[in-house]
Amino acid sequence: MDAHYFTPLLYRHAMADLPDANGGQRAVTEGYFEREVRLSRESTAAFLRDLADQIESEPRLTISTDEWKIPFEFDEPIEVEVEFVGETHRQLELELEFEWSPPEDDLDVS
Repeated sequence: MDAHYFTPLLYRHAMADLPDANGGQRAVTEGYFEREVRLSRESTAAFLRDLADQIESEPRLTISTDEWKIPFEFDEPIEVEVEFVGETHRQLELELEFEWSPPEDDLDVS
């Protein structure tokens, strides 16, 4: 297994574990966070299968490594973007965008 393998975790309904004094896994729940990793075909396929299982089971997912995790609730629709560049350096990019919007106050007109 690759050292930088992302592990989608099944969402747990309990509070996210905070890192202990010796380090541990940090929960990312606000601010800006970005990581890019390179995976083997096998690790990428396993990651995508785990992600698909989470998306299908409920509108919550958790993406993680040994150092961090991002628990996230999302709304539908999920935006899927496909980008292809067919020049000398050919590239195919797939992007999934999950969004969550806080509930709006109901407006009642009587």
